[in-house]
Amino acid sequence: MKRLKNKLLSMESDTATYRDMYEGSMIIDDPAHPTMLPYKDHSAVYYNDRVGFEISMTHKLAQDKPTVVISIPCDMLGIDVPDQSTENAEADFCLRAFGRYIDELNAELYNRSRPDHENGKYYLCVPGGEIVRRNSAYFALCPQKDYVNGSGSYVYLLNDGIARPPLMCLCIRIQVQLPKKKLRKTIQMLCRDLPDTVERFVLDFDIDGLANATQLARKQASIRAWLKNSQYCAFVANGSILPRAKGNALPMQDAIPFRSTPDDEIEICGVRGMGIKKGVTVITGGGYSGKSTLLDAISAGIYDHVFGDGRELCITDESAVTISAEDGRSVKHVNISPFIKWLPGGDTNDFSTDHASGSTSQAANIMEAIDCGAKLLLIDEDRSATNFMIRDRMMKELIKKEPITPFTDRVNELYAAHDVSTILVIGGSGEYLSVADKIYMMEDYLIHDVTDRSKTISNSHGVTSDLPSSANWSQNRILYSDRFSSYPEGSGTEKLEVSDMGFIIIGDEKIDVRGLHDIVSSRQLDTLGFMLRYLEVTNNDRKINIEKKINDLYAQIDDEGIDFLYSAFFTTCERFLDLPRKSELMALINRMRKINMVKGGDLK
Repeated sequence: MKRLKNKLLSMESDTATYRDMYEGSMIIDDPAHPTMLPYKDHSAVYYNDRVGFEISMTHKLAQDKPTVVISIPCDMLGIDVPDQSTENAEADFCLRAFGRYIDELNAELYNRSRPDHENGKYYLCVPGGEIVRRNSAYFALCPQKDYVNGSGSYVYLLNDGIARPPLMCLCIRIQVQLPKKKLRKTIQMLCRDLPDTVERFVLDFDIDGLANATQLARKQASIRAWLKNSQYCAFVANGSILPRAKGNALPMQDAIPFRSTPDDEIEICGVRGMGIKKGVTVITGGGYSGKSTLLDAISAGIYDHVFGDGRELCITDESAVTISAEDGRSVKHVNISPFIKWLPGGDTNDFSTDHASGSTSQAANIMEAIDCGAKLLLIDEDRSATNFMIRDRMMKELIKKEPITPFTDRVNELYAAHDVSTILVIGGSGEYLSVADKIYMMEDYLIHDVTDRSKTISNSHGVTSDLPSSANWSQNRILYSDRFSSYPEGSGTEKLEVSDMGFIIIGDEKIDVRGLHDIVSSRQLDTLGFMLRYLEVTNNDRKINIEKKINDLYAQIDDEGIDFLYSAFFTTCERFLDLPRKSELMALINRMRKINMVKGGDLK
């Protein structure tokens, strides 16, 4: 860190730009070429022994809050090069372990009578219980230091004949709020305290804890692989703690551990628990019985979770989508005819609106999820449109001219014809008892199989349904490039903001994302904004094959990591990014109001 210290000492004590630190200029002397004059180069990577600290400006309005990427060679931590199936879990473990050291640094800086920009502060991503791909902790090949420091900005390239190829490193991204007009304290924070903290992290690194996290990740991956080739769509391990503590995502203290019903208990990869079969599953029960809690745990199982979350062995089909009514959402040329037979002055095979009703929005959400490849729908009655979900025998007899085909009449067809399973939480209607393959009742957070009893009750009430003819479930839409832009009309400047009120504002669009229930962090929303912006600014096609564009984008992320999406131009967006699923990105595009997406045609 000698070179960084020299940079900081050369600055004015009241500097607000830290320009020299960001530029990282240095004079390079190459002993291998004695006749060559020293030359100038730039690198904002500063080294403390073998650990690199890459310092970059977060954005123009936060020049006193740099982003620092700390790269620690894996061999210093005793980490083998991680494989693809466990690297996210291993990076996640390291991020959480490093958090304790950052907390200690901040405790020393904290002064309640002064704001952070006077005290100084270190910022690290604080994840929830889920494990996702992040730009705040990851593994990457990083250059080794190949010079020794001279005086000032001089460096001398090593000429010892030893090859120094890039090394696999653990990279942790943090932000540092530098104390205003306190250059000496800035030097202490960046050149002493932070490097010393990294040294302690390396020396104290919990390699056994990492091994346990890796072992759990492998077990989770094995269960997921098993589910893909089985008759099951979800698995909840015995002993899981499903209820969450009030006000946070931590497991509730003294909660009743989950226990499978005897007939549904299976063993996967040495773990016993309840397997939920594909098809139509109903979870019912009285108020506050735990039925929605179970559905939430199944939804959480889309992602892996860490030790201590309580749901680390709740594993769900990764394509699962939580469906709800979404009054007021925009719908563009979606075939909702399986559920809506006709509308006044409209074509339900090619339905568009800027303000969907509860029933039409829920129909569109289901059709779009299926079009994106969802094989499991998760639906809670409390978040659904009642007239879309059910219409009982008496109402069918009373109302003959009804445009809505209730979900009860299509749910079995979805599975039989398209292999799309459904798990429903129902509390107020018995209509689903006759169409469900399995019916469970939650009572005081204990689950019971009541399928036989429910079928008996259903039969005794004569609940029958004249099912409609098979539906056309296909979508055939083309997205055109006009109005698919991050530039507001008539403006030469891009616009992207992510609001904490549940909106992504890009170009002329204000996209309501409150209906994307499977988003697990605000950082995923920032990533969605950057992903959409990237798709828009890199597109050169008039007719856009959006599925291919999205697949290509995720392939690029696999190769390069997430961070290439970030742009410092957008000063309201956060620096830490979490990767969402493809289905969320497509759902974001589906909610855009001004895009030109039309029915039919081809991409030629």
